[in-house]
Amino acid sequence: MHSIRNPVLRGFHPDPSFVRVGEDYYLATSTFEWWPGVALHHSRDLVHWRPVGHALTRESQLNLRGVPDSGGVWAPSLSHADGKFWLISTNVRTCGLGRQFKDLRIYLTTAQEITGPWSEPVALNAIGFDPSLFHDDDGRKWIVNMMWDFRPGRNRFAGIVLQEYDPVSRKLVGAMTKILGREVLTEGPNLYKRYGWYYLMLAEGGTGWNHGIAMARSRTITGPYELDPQPVLLTTRDAPDWSLQKVGHGELVQTPAGEWYLAHLSSRPLVLGPHDPAAQPPLDRHPADPATLRRCLLGRETCLQKVVWSDDGWLRLDQGGTLPRVEVPAPTDTVARPWPASPPCDDFDAPQLDASWCSLRGPVEECWASLSARPGWLRLRGRESLHSLFHQSLVAKRLTEHRAVVRTLMEFRPEHFTQSAGLICYYDTRTHFYLRVTHDELRGRVLGVVYTDDGVYGEITESLVAVNDWPAYHLQAEINGARLQFSASPDGATWQPVGPELDASKLSDDYGTALHFTGAIVGLCAQDLGGTGVMADFAHLKLHAYAT
Repeated sequence: MHSIRNPVLRGFHPDPSFVRVGEDYYLATSTFEWWPGVALHHSRDLVHWRPVGHALTRESQLNLRGVPDSGGVWAPSLSHADGKFWLISTNVRTCGLGRQFKDLRIYLTTAQEITGPWSEPVALNAIGFDPSLFHDDDGRKWIVNMMWDFRPGRNRFAGIVLQEYDPVSRKLVGAMTKILGREVLTEGPNLYKRYGWYYLMLAEGGTGWNHGIAMARSRTITGPYELDPQPVLLTTRDAPDWSLQKVGHGELVQTPAGEWYLAHLSSRPLVLGPHDPAAQPPLDRHPADPATLRRCLLGRETCLQKVVWSDDGWLRLDQGGTLPRVEVPAPTDTVARPWPASPPCDDFDAPQLDASWCSLRGPVEECWASLSARPGWLRLRGRESLHSLFHQSLVAKRLTEHRAVVRTLMEFRPEHFTQSAGLICYYDTRTHFYLRVTHDELRGRVLGVVYTDDGVYGEITESLVAVNDWPAYHLQAEINGARLQFSASPDGATWQPVGPELDASKLSDDYGTALHFTGAIVGLCAQDLGGTGVMADFAHLKLHAYAT
């Protein structure tokens, strides 16, 4: 029997929504400030997964301009009923540590096929985030989500609310009903119906080290709901050394043979030793293990667990206990159906970037990212700074393993210090490392490292390399756990390090003073802060990730 190996979606793929249509399985995951919105993956066996694009691909469907870091698309909910796919998503426009308010809007869009086209969105409520759509067996449809309370002294996570959706009028109808309230942080609700019971699956404890999944049930959809006598279905909050951490935010699928699987998010932390270049504040430590330094460079990833129903009608992990497994049995009698492996190198010879690429807060457009201006090359036109929340010229891919080597070949002739282009290791506008070519008034073209560290910009000037005589720039980033080393070469044969060894673990959810929900990204970018639109050409991006 073949097995599922977790994570099934590696790298930044959080908040999985899970659905089966016939023999096909689909996952939808959060994309936050990254474009396009809502990543979609497909499998025929739950073992092998492939990207099949994104749901929100037009700015009429999704406006991300100006959304904060880790704002944008939170926790989509994918379902299938009445011969079509239904997608609920939230666009969060105000969020962050210390923020009293959550300015957001929940939208519904549909499609006949998973690959689209997806409809223009219908605006629903704005009462809170993490909505899902439940299709009852009597034909009625219900939106269930958490409610946010901004008032001082109140529990921000003010309970789980339910309201009916009318697909004919395309509106929420009837009264909103609070169906569950708890003192613990509760979000991510999903409804299921089995043998006359309505089951409410909940994420609890916040999407960090205390995360978990709990269950409740009721004979009527509006409640009252009784909590599972086992307080938690899945968690690692009391297992700080477990390889999969922060587990929670789950959804269920039943196979054609009647087996049940749970999709959930998790993180794979780096356990940083005494020689790693990290100085971690207590906020980032596991509460049960304050002496261990750990950060989750790859963000929150998607995993699957096999689950069963107990004799008294509650959901349990197939292997018992509450801890996730890396190796999970695949569905019985399922034939392995692998997909062709994705090549590690993109030579930019296709008419458009494939689904593994993403950009910031808006679509890749010919006016700033062209694959036709110079065939076989990607041409980026410099726009705003790496701190911009509006129009960056940056395209990137998710980092999927703790060890990786990234390379590119760039041609670029800057003439002013406001013009830069190069290879970036990025978390968000507040934290990133950038190997870039720019222009210095005294030295001409120079190659060096700049960074932003928890909102503070800096330049490592002592390691600048004069590159006036270089015909092109071979750029490399080597990531080995918490270590990041940039290097460069004029010919691709003789390489020299540029700058010191850097702390790659800072590109994580667990570093810094701001709210973080995404993961490490590597890519290509260009800036022209003088507004002249200088251009940089890239011959390829090679991303070799090594599983450990």
